Amino acid sequence: MPQDGLRAKKPTIARRLAKSLAFWVVMGIIFGVILGYVAPQAGIATKEWTIDPFIKALKWLIGPIIFTTIICGIVGLENLKSLGSLGIKTIIYFEVVSTLALVAGVGFGELFRPGHGMNLDVNALDTNSVAKYTSHTGENVDSFKSILLSAIPDDPITPFLTGNTLQVLFMAVVIAIVVSFFNQQLKNKIIKPLETAQNFFFKILTILMYYSPIATFGAMAFLIGKFGFETLFNMAYLLFVMLFSCLFFIFVILGIICALAKVNVFKFMRFIAREVLIVFATSSSETALAPLMRKLERAGMHKGSVGLVLPTGYSFNLDCTNIYLSLSVIFLSQAFNIPLSLEQTIAMIVILMVASKGAVGVTGSGFIVLAGTLQAMGAGPGTIPAVTVAALLGVDKFMSEMRAVGNLCGNSVACMIVSIWDKKIDMDKFRYALDHPDEFRVV
Repeated sequence: MPQDGLRAKKPTIARRLAKSLAFWVVMGIIFGVILGYVAPQAGIATKEWTIDPFIKALKWLIGPIIFTTIICGIVGLENLKSLGSLGIKTIIYFEVVSTLALVAGVGFGELFRPGHGMNLDVNALDTNSVAKYTSHTGENVDSFKSILLSAIPDDPITPFLTGNTLQVLFMAVVIAIVVSFFNQQLKNKIIKPLETAQNFFFKILTILMYYSPIATFGAMAFLIGKFGFETLFNMAYLLFVMLFSCLFFIFVILGIICALAKVNVFKFMRFIAREVLIVFATSSSETALAPLMRKLERAGMHKGSVGLVLPTGYSFNLDCTNIYLSLSVIFLSQAFNIPLSLEQTIAMIVILMVASKGAVGVTGSGFIVLAGTLQAMGAGPGTIPAVTVAALLGVDKFMSEMRAVGNLCGNSVACMIVSIWDKKIDMDKFRYALDHPDEFRVV
């Protein structure tokens, strides 16, 4: 009898769906696509009151959450030696995996040859359409030194207002290292209010995430209304190659890395599926940064590891942006019949290893870095003019979706691997979380 009573109280599928945020996000995507197709102008108009406020609010929260999480996490490490060990392993992982992503983009571009036979003419391009991108190239591909210097803010307030993740990260690490030298009593006095502030901002985030179905509705309505389905089919083959490259990278390259750590990559991707869905709808991997940090912490990863590796990855480990950049250069080379020599291809990879890390917090950053890379490769016979990026304007928005999702997956795996490598994870709790993802939802 008690068992029957328990069965009777078990919620129906309809009721569970009604309470599922992921379900409403999917519905937002579907209705957004329908509106954008049926009434394009109405779909475009939804952007101002749906996705724009959501993105602004999330960017406002990212700074305080990263700041408090990193300080609490680093100060919570046993000593500065632990921080140094974690940092070195993070840098090694980022450089190796992001370079693999660049090579993968080149490899799939040469294998599938998406630009072959297009025979595009450079002189027929509209140079005005890419002027706003090429005008920013100098600041993004200058040097690794300039990238590091740009991490130092002019004042302590602006990075929070503008959502400059790299500068917030820099301030948090510096303050955390300084606080680490204090005695334990003083540390506790500093950390306690920061932890209170952290919980406060996470509470705001939890409330804000209930707005995400409306934001995804607006994002998809704008996307389809602005660019239309026909844009998707113009370069469907290039999009297919990009999609295949990203999936190969996530499930094969990252899958092998996960397998070496004795983790099932499919289970891990299922675990972060909700965040992937939000990122896909908004085309911005930063929209899921804060909830992802909280979820990984709940799954057994050390707060210091999550607080350092994940935000840093959004600046230095944009794997699928790297695939996009190298694949796009190969595509433009084929489309405009400008073959690249082996030396030029290697030079392009080296430039992108630095340039891809220099567009943090810049709108249209992938496009800017692509134009800047072509410009940095020089001019003259055998080089690709920066203006050729205009050929990608129609599909860049769709490739941005793939970049954002891939970057989220890549950084999540990076956080997990570095945490395991540095023994900053409760593996029993983590494996339980992978098998029971619904119990670790942020909202």
